[in-house]
Amino acid sequence: MPGFLKKKQFWGSIIALLLLAFILKDIRYEDIRALADRVNLYFLIPCLMAQFLILLFKGWRWRTIIERIKRIKLRRAIPLFAAGQVINIFMPALTGQVGRLLLFARKEELSKTFVFSTIVLEVLFDAMSLLLFIVVLSAASFVFPPEYRQVGFIIAIATVSLLIFLYLFLHFQDAFGSFGRRVFRGRWPGFYITVKKFSRSFTRGITMLRSTQYFFKTLSLSVAAWVSQLLVVYSLFQAFGFDLPLVAAMVLMVVNTLAIMVPITPGNAGTFELAVLATLSLFFRGIGKTDAALFGLALHIFDIIPMFVMGYFFLHIEKMTIKEIDVEEAEQEKEGIMDRMEAGEMVAEEDKV
Repeated sequence: MPGFLKKKQFWGSIIALLLLAFILKDIRYEDIRALADRVNLYFLIPCLMAQFLILLFKGWRWRTIIERIKRIKLRRAIPLFAAGQVINIFMPALTGQVGRLLLFARKEELSKTFVFSTIVLEVLFDAMSLLLFIVVLSAASFVFPPEYRQVGFIIAIATVSLLIFLYLFLHFQDAFGSFGRRVFRGRWPGFYITVKKFSRSFTRGITMLRSTQYFFKTLSLSVAAWVSQLLVVYSLFQAFGFDLPLVAAMVLMVVNTLAIMVPITPGNAGTFELAVLATLSLFFRGIGKTDAALFGLALHIFDIIPMFVMGYFFLHIEKMTIKEIDVEEAEQEKEGIMDRMEAGEMVAEEDKV
């Protein structure tokens, strides 16, 4: 079997093309011309500006998360974050996050476990922001379909559970360490050393949760990024001439996020457009299928333009290519000589104690 048939990127791309073909199969050239004639190009300017603001706030947020351990300039954090998103686009499922993790670890000389902990915090704060918007929609008397309400409840439970776990992990890390030393060190020393190394680096990454100032600053930046996304959707509504209120943009943003939480294709190509089409068709029946499909395609394009511009700028300055971020390297490095030497040093240090 050829090597490319074994790659997730290949099959993810095939799925994306099939979904896009299904979405766009009934669209005629005349429909596109008619839509183009009535599109208000002036609203595309705030749409694009708001999209750049998303990168600004998310890059700033990551910089804030690591600030207690390492300070980097904002003008570097933003393109670095964008480059990570570009890598995420090219890789389906969770492999993109692994590639992004490797990029951050390499370029800022941070441990992979530490970077992993910052990504966990990003997910946590995004989930809290999403729940905030769901609460706002509920207050506005919008009723989600049963399946979406169930997903919302699951996200709420998972978010609260993760937040409690992280705080317990920080609060009782010494007790956890003593328990692990007592139970695992004698029986499974290799497992014990691996867990201890992971725990030590992971704790450094989530230590910002101890600070109320850093917590609310990070949460504020997360909400600001989501508000910017809301402005992107609403501006594009206006550009397409959709007579829909701001709350409709919020509905589309929330439902679309819930629908594509698990990435299947590179950059959610196809799945993103399908989620937008389904949302507009389900909740806003006055919009035709052609307009809804082209709106989804336009929204996705505007989503990726800024990150490609900033991301490729960073990769060009750093003289890197996407191919250099080899996901398989993560597995190889776990068994590296330096890791085994460090584990041996940790055992020796504990023996002295």
